[in-house]
Amino acid sequence: MLHIEHIGIAVKSLETSVPLFEKLLNTACYKTETVTGEQVNTAFFKTGINKIELLESTSEEGVIQKFIEKKGEGIHHIAFAVENIYDEMKRLQDAGFRLLNETPKHGADNKLVCFLHPKDSNGVLIELCQDRND
Repeated sequence: MLHIEHIGIAVKSLETSVPLFEKLLNTACYKTETVTGEQVNTAFFKTGINKIELLESTSEEGVIQKFIEKKGEGIHHIAFAVENIYDEMKRLQDAGFRLLNETPKHGADNKLVCFLHPKDSNGVLIELCQDRND
C-alpha cells in the first residue's frame, strides 16, 4: 500500500455537511460526484496531501443509509492507494482477508476500488484504490 488515499465519512446530507466541512477544513469542496452503482453522492475536500470524502446515500436501501441507521454519521472507511489493485487484492486474499467484491469496481474520483470485510481488520472498513487509466 502506498499511502492513505482518503477517509470516507458517512453523512445524512451533503447540503448540510459540505458547508460544515468547508468551515472546518478552511477549504472549498473541490468535487462532487454521484456513484450510481454504490447509491451514493460524494463530496471531496483536500487539505495538504490529505483528502476527505463525504458520502450521502441516494437510496433508503443503500449501504451508507444502512450504516447511518446502525451507527450514525461518522467515519465509514479508510482508503489506501495501491499501485496494482489486482495484485494487492490477491496478496490480501492469500493472507486471509475477505474481499467484499471479487473484482474491482468503478468508484468515485476516477478510481478502481475494492473493499475488505471489516471483521478482518478490527472493525474498520478498508478500501483499496487505484487510479483508473481509461
